[in-house]
Amino acid sequence: MSSLPASCAASVDLTGMHTLALAARAAWLCRLDDVAQLADVLASAPRPLRVLGGGSNLVPAASVDGTVLKVELKGRALLGEDEYAWYVAAAAGENWHDFVQWTLAQGWPGLENLSLIPGTVGAAPIQNIGAYGVELKDSFHALSALSLEDGSLCVFTPEQCAFGYRDSVFKRAEAGRWLITEVLFRLPKTWQARLDYGDLRARLGEQTPTPQAVAEAVMATRRSKLPDPAEIGNAGSFFHNPVVSAEQAADLKAGHPGLPVYPQPDGRAKLAAGWLIEQAGWKGRRLGPVGMYEKQALVLVNHGAADASDVAALMHAVQADVAERFGIALQPEPVWW
Repeated sequence: MSSLPASCAASVDLTGMHTLALAARAAWLCRLDDVAQLADVLASAPRPLRVLGGGSNLVPAASVDGTVLKVELKGRALLGEDEYAWYVAAAAGENWHDFVQWTLAQGWPGLENLSLIPGTVGAAPIQNIGAYGVELKDSFHALSALSLEDGSLCVFTPEQCAFGYRDSVFKRAEAGRWLITEVLFRLPKTWQARLDYGDLRARLGEQTPTPQAVAEAVMATRRSKLPDPAEIGNAGSFFHNPVVSAEQAADLKAGHPGLPVYPQPDGRAKLAAGWLIEQAGWKGRRLGPVGMYEKQALVLVNHGAADASDVAALMHAVQADVAERFGIALQPEPVWW
């Protein structure tokens, strides 16, 4: 291991490096604050290689083999503009929420509905993060990534990223093959507020919906429903909102009139997983050291001293009860190591 960068260390505690705060330890961890470090890592680091950003969408095992690459690349800048948009780049290790607030402070709107989402800029395209009617893909222009096989650099266009609902090519065909280094956004000069989701319009009241006002409403809404990882371990929304056929949604709605149903552009319908979990009796309910959050049933929380096996047990119990009551198979959002 002598050729590994000095920023690499053996047997590193990961508990404070992911928002679920599970008991976990990495066999090796390398902190990357310069893309040039990757060449030495690729030459010598034990496999498999796992990329870690802010750890906000992660369930690590108690013992993680191989090498964890902690992305700490920094930098953000306006790369250019035309009559229609500003083109703004951010390094993968930048905190996502801080980056969003910076763009708003510069007068470049478009990301305000994605305020207060935890994690890093580099992780955002992998998950195609979204909230309050907006997804990352709506403002995405391109990204740069290094191959974990040979260190080569590649630029991915929106088409190559193949974005879907909380999904991208980096979770499917290209999973585990790339380390994203920088993301480029196209932020429109003709801005229109997106308020028709959740209670944003009600929170704004008579205010003029400026980008900053929308961001403040989004942050207030998130804080009222979602726990702060600094106070209680969690990975945000733990399950995907299931997307089903229009016919299945209509049948479920007939039997359960209170079920929230959101028609999709492709003719299908998205269901509220939190509502399904709450109706199955899991809101605020614990199983050992973990449970579903008392204010939002979609969020799994760590009440202390939990590990991945505790999370798995709760996940399977919730899935079984929702499937039995509604015939819906819930899928988890986080990555499992």
